[in-house]
Amino acid sequence: MPAKPFAMSERMKKVSRHYLPAAETVSRFFPELEMKLQQAEFASSAKEWVAFAILAFTNLFTMAAGGVFLVSLIAKVEVIRAILVALGTGIFAGLLASLYILFYPKLLVARKVKALEDNLPYAMRHLLIQVRGGMPLYNSMVSISMADYGVLSAEFRKAVKQINTGMSEIEALERLTRSNPSLYFRRVMWQLLNALKTGSDIGVTLNEIVDSIIVDQKAEIKKYGSQLNPLALMYMLLVVIFPTLGIVFLLIMTGFVGNVINIQFVLMMVIGFLILFQFIFIGIIKSKRPVGL
Repeated sequence: MPAKPFAMSERMKKVSRHYLPAAETVSRFFPELEMKLQQAEFASSAKEWVAFAILAFTNLFTMAAGGVFLVSLIAKVEVIRAILVALGTGIFAGLLASLYILFYPKLLVARKVKALEDNLPYAMRHLLIQVRGGMPLYNSMVSISMADYGVLSAEFRKAVKQINTGMSEIEALERLTRSNPSLYFRRVMWQLLNALKTGSDIGVTLNEIVDSIIVDQKAEIKKYGSQLNPLALMYMLLVVIFPTLGIVFLLIMTGFVGNVINIQFVLMMVIGFLILFQFIFIGIIKSKRPVGL
């Protein structure tokens, strides 16, 4: 589970309480925020979180606007213009910070789901081997909770802890399933729960779950392969063909019109665009990569 740099301290909660009336109104525009905070395991309500975002907006606005205004005055910029630039910069910085904080729980949940689903096939195979080897389900769950499956091991540790306090296996797994943000994980766990409730052979059910996961993985890999073709075409057009033809065209134009166009500046802009696009392209590839790859 990724670290939570925005976990609110008691001091932050105390200061942001002044913004709770405004936060109650703003939180209506984010109906999923309460659920995302619970799934991300933040000990804050939606109103408290929105109040924290408003506090961040106020602080960033004040610092950015004040800093830009002082720099503008030192640079002897016209006062009216300095005020307008400072206000614009402050609003932009404040909105950027507050929106990032508001959507941070959703981002954290998405990372949690990705980390969980990446390890789910291996954990289910681990569970199948343990159960087929004659180990009780509880001991198999303890084994997974102690293994290196990241977020998935942490989730099973919660269930094991609840069982150790006297809760039944079925109830503990139901709680774990209901609170988990991954639809894929919930589907797998409901299959396991149905087998426990009906008294079916857990080994057979786990074997079917593993087979189902393998089929889903093959389908996702085929889908991923089909998505790579248009992405590769887009990459060739934007990174190889267009820049090459554009630079050649500019060199030819420079021969006719002279040094009107600053070739060095244009080349720096092209290099900057290519570097930025490389990072964006890698991010797109990573986001579309299926579970298990």
